[in-house]
Formats: sequence, structure tokens, C-alpha cells
Amino acid sequence: MNQQNVKQMTIKCSDGELLAATIYEPTITVKGAVLMAPATGIKRQFYGNFANYLACNGYGVITFDNRGIGGSSTVPVAKSASSLQCWGEKDMPAVLECLKEVFPNTNYHLVGHSAGGQLIGLMHNAMDISSMFNFACSSGQLKNMKLAYLIQAHFFMNFFIPFSNAMFGHTKSQWLGMGEPLPKDVAKQWQQWCNGQGYVKTAFGKTVHQHYYNELTLPSLWVNAVDDDIANNANVADMMSVFPKLNGQTLTLTPSDYGLSDIGHMKFFSSKSQTLWPLALNWLDKH
Repeated sequence: MNQQNVKQMTIKCSDGELLAATIYEPTITVKGAVLMAPATGIKRQFYGNFANYLACNGYGVITFDNRGIGGSSTVPVAKSASSLQCWGEKDMPAVLECLKEVFPNTNYHLVGHSAGGQLIGLMHNAMDISSMFNFACSSGQLKNMKLAYLIQAHFFMNFFIPFSNAMFGHTKSQWLGMGEPLPKDVAKQWQQWCNGQGYVKTAFGKTVHQHYYNELTLPSLWVNAVDDDIANNANVADMMSVFPKLNGQTLTLTPSDYGLSDIGHMKFFSSKSQTLWPLALNWLDKH
């Protein structure tokens, strides 16, 4: 796989926040452009090999760090005012506008990993997206998890997050292998939304006063894996129910079918799982 043209840039949000981003430009004719929307607390570099694969196949791609994460962490994490909600309302729309400027006159797609797909309904410009391919995107509702994992998830969400926020002013999620350190309001919303039904739906009429979940009709493919304790089938269905008009399809992967030992919540985007990447490419090519 050849390395395509890769450029680092800074994207300015409507409120002046600056996001670190990476652009992958195809060296062949552009077929479309992709907003690579990351999971909670995951840096853009994690998606680099996958983004390059899409670029090799004709898709312009932007990966980015949400505010308060990685290269977009402009203040000490304990002082960050970032939240999941502003990631969807401010960060993702700004990245989409940048994608449209860099790759004009084409179709725009969202590839969402976990939170990246959950938050699309907060984007004021979501109607500009032609299709969505999600991996491990679900409501993450605790009550739908199997008991063995539920104990771990309950500990992280309902004990570790409040304790860490109180002690350190942010959540040291890296201590438990849960990505980058999280701003306290990101972790607090994550906790609240996973304890309710429909994830972000729990905030409708409370902190979320305008959204576009009820209006989105774009074609979407929701892919999960049988060994994902978080994005299990029940939680995928729960998240999809937040989009009443969405044209959604589901696909559940079994690792052994693709010569893999595991996929879980994270490994779709690993270079060791390249055998899975044509699933995303084929979806984009059709839409």
C-alpha cells in the first residue's frame, strides 16, 4: 500500500477552538471524501493506516483530534471545558466544512468509530453527508451488557470517573487502558449517557436543545463484532432507534470468518485487520 499525500493542518471551530487534523489526499482521481470521526479519547494517529488505505483507493480523508484530546489539547486537561456534546456540535461540523473546502464538488461520507457515529445528529451540517459507515457504534447502555463485562463497565463509569474527576479534575482513563485522559465534562456526559437509554437521547431537552437525529435519512451501515462487549447487538439497536428516519443496515462480524483471532471494540482499524477494510471501501463505492 503506497503512502498517499499526507498533510498536517489546524482547523478552526466556530467558537475559535483549534483542532489538530491530518489530511490524506489521493494521488488518483478523487471519488469522494471521508470525515473519520474518532471514538472517545482516541487520537487521530490510530486511524492513519486505514485513512491511507482509503486514500489509495481514491477517497480524500480527514482524521482529527477532538478538543481536549491529543494534538487538540490546548490547555491542561483538568482545565478543559470540552464535552461530548461540543464534539458533535462544534468539532465535527468544523471538520466537515474543512473537508468540503479541501475536496470540493464530490460526495461526503462519515466513517464513525463508536462516539464518532453517535454524535452525527448534533452536527448542524449533517445533511451534507451522503452516507455513514459506523464501526462499534452503539448506545453503550450498561444494562444491555453481559454480566462479566457489566461489572467492569459499571466500575469505570460509576466509580472511577466520578472519583478521578473529584481527585484530579479530569478522568485518568489511560490508567485503565481507555484511551487518552478525558476532560471531566466529556467523561461525565459519557457516564450519564451510557447509564440511560439511547445515549445522547438522555440529554434531549436538558443540555441538548437542538439536534438533527429526527431528520437524518442518509444510508448507513452499522458494523459490530460478536466479541465486542460494548457495541453488542442490543446496544447497536438502541442507538439506531435514536434516528427514527435513518436508512440503516447492520452487519455483525465473526473474527474467524476473516482469519482473525479477535476484533472487539477497537481492532477494525488496526493494520492487522486489513482484511476487514474492503467492507468500508465497498460501502463508500456504492454511495
